[in-house]
Amino acid sequence: MTRAKRRKTPKAQRTAKPKSRRTKVAKQIAAPRERRRPLQEKAAIRSDAFAKAILEAKSYRDDPESLAELFEHASSKVAAIPKTALNELGPYLHAMLRLVRAYGRGEYRAIAKGSLLTIVAAISYLVDPFDLIPDEVPFLGFVDDATVIGFAVTRTRDSLDEFMMWETRVT
Repeated sequence: MTRAKRRKTPKAQRTAKPKSRRTKVAKQIAAPRERRRPLQEKAAIRSDAFAKAILEAKSYRDDPESLAELFEHASSKVAAIPKTALNELGPYLHAMLRLVRAYGRGEYRAIAKGSLLTIVAAISYLVDPFDLIPDEVPFLGFVDDATVIGFAVTRTRDSLDEFMMWETRVT
């Protein structure tokens, strides 16, 4: 009986193990892993309620009167949200509201249409009582709202910062 010969693989195809723990840590720092979104963030952003909010955002953008109504409704809703539910998102949410008001009045137009739609969709989602988690559920009702607001802030932070700088120059 003959023994099968073991094939040798070229050195380039072999996977080399790091020689030390420091090398392994250095490689992890050099190539950071992709940021994975928490499960609840994916659910809120992919929900039917958020898809509906995105579709509504286009009609709000083109109608200053409905945009003003959305602002009024959202302002009263934001006033009722506990500050602990929003944490560091609070100032950006207020900036989003002011931006929507200024855009609706025609005072501020220096924003990309995609950023404006994201902001309006997030505010529309916030106002909608039939979103992923109904707002009547104590504390949890605002978790999905905060998730969508956080998503919108992440996508439009530069536009919001530019708007806030514009506000300081105007006033």
